[in-house]
Amino acid sequence: MAEKEARNLRVVEAVEDDGGDLVEEYLDGLGGKSPSTVEAYGRVLRQLAGWIAERPGGSGGFRAELLSRTAVETYLAELGASGYSANHRAKVKSAISGFGRWLVEDKGLLRRNPARGVEIPPHQRLAPRILSPDQRYVLKNLVERDGGGRSAALFALGYWAGCRVSDASRLRVADTHLGPKAGWMRVGHKGGKARDIDLLNEVRKPLREYIEGGGRDPASPFVFTSQRTERLGEAGIHYWFRTLKAKATKDEWDLVGDVTYHDLRHDFAHRARESGWRLEEIAYYLGHTTNRGTPAIQTTARYTQVSREQVKEKLKDLRS
Repeated sequence: MAEKEARNLRVVEAVEDDGGDLVEEYLDGLGGKSPSTVEAYGRVLRQLAGWIAERPGGSGGFRAELLSRTAVETYLAELGASGYSANHRAKVKSAISGFGRWLVEDKGLLRRNPARGVEIPPHQRLAPRILSPDQRYVLKNLVERDGGGRSAALFALGYWAGCRVSDASRLRVADTHLGPKAGWMRVGHKGGKARDIDLLNEVRKPLREYIEGGGRDPASPFVFTSQRTERLGEAGIHYWFRTLKAKATKDEWDLVGDVTYHDLRHDFAHRARESGWRLEEIAYYLGHTTNRGTPAIQTTARYTQVSREQVKEKLKDLRS
């Protein structure tokens, strides 16, 4: 069962299967659309067709009658479970809806559009998790096997500095201060949540090597760049993390297939707590503050003032 689920998720993300003559015929008729739109629709529909072919009853390949409302709802649900945003899933539904309408009106192969009435629920935010030792081991190994400087730096920000996805996406080169033996950075773009934090060597070293070693657009003020824009967006980071996990072996996938980048941040907080950090020290480092700078952790205890130096000393005891 686990092997089948892992295969299905990989199909959702990466299949460029032959969607059959119907898909190609539909794409050929989209002459009024821009080439980029046709390409995007084709990618969505071929992936969908490949996914449907993996479902029970699809052994003969994609056929119009297999494109049911159940199939559309299940496919979109799996995309959501894999971390795709509601906005992305809405675009996927739009492409499927156009194809379904064509199958109804032009081809007469369906009686109703299978995407009609299908709702896109907001991304379900699952409870953050504490990673097991084996999960930590697998993730570190995947980063090491990847060998890329960007992967090492992105993972380190989440795992060793507890950064949000938005923290990493909007991190500016000017806000990183990375020496040969020590480093700190200003992180956090939302109102009232910017903070200066000292960095463990596990963060300082890969971040410095990535910034100084190339592989990014030097003209961009942001640390992480993409080929299309000056900043690697949050969706791009989620995509990178899914791609990293896709390189896992079967037994590795069973352990980390549903781990998210957000889970790295929560696991950091748990390891800090295990290492003796007080709640207010964790709140200070992770930016859990109100607009007035008060730690936003609900407790009856009175908070004492937390200094950056106090937290810096605690970093030395953080467990891996």
